[in-house]
Amino acid sequence: MNTALVVLAVIAGVIGIIGSIVPALPGPPISWLGILLMYFWGGTNSDGQTMSLTILLVLLGVTIAVTVIDYVVPIYFTRLTGGSKYAGWGATIGLLVGMFIPPIGIILGTLLGAFIAELIFAGKSVGGSIKAAFGSFLGFLLGTGIKLIASCVMFYYILIYI
Repeated sequence: MNTALVVLAVIAGVIGIIGSIVPALPGPPISWLGILLMYFWGGTNSDGQTMSLTILLVLLGVTIAVTVIDYVVPIYFTRLTGGSKYAGWGATIGLLVGMFIPPIGIILGTLLGAFIAELIFAGKSVGGSIKAAFGSFLGFLLGTGIKLIASCVMFYYILIYI
């Protein structure tokens, strides 16, 4: 049973890291599930100490904060650069399509999706659409980066407490 929990925790950590990039998977919450499994398993670090409740709760707080920030930051950057909700939707759809040609497809898909959506649905000029596309892309990068860092830190703790 213990080995199964450890394997599930490591798998959750890896899926959490992948989910930090792939928009359909909630990366940090999945990583936190791996941390939770390690807490209940009672894994120890190299000093023989089990994971404390404090670590578990701090990482839960980080998970909640990162998840909220991931929704707020792209909207903020899109609005900051004059974009509309269409840029956000276009960037997300472009990202999903671009995932089939990583990594360049993810970058171009996000940019082109936001650009085309602003151009067609929001009726913006080419210059305004480009500006909104870059704002949307920067928001996506920042949100993804924050999620990736949080998931990697949690994966580190999963490995420490094996």
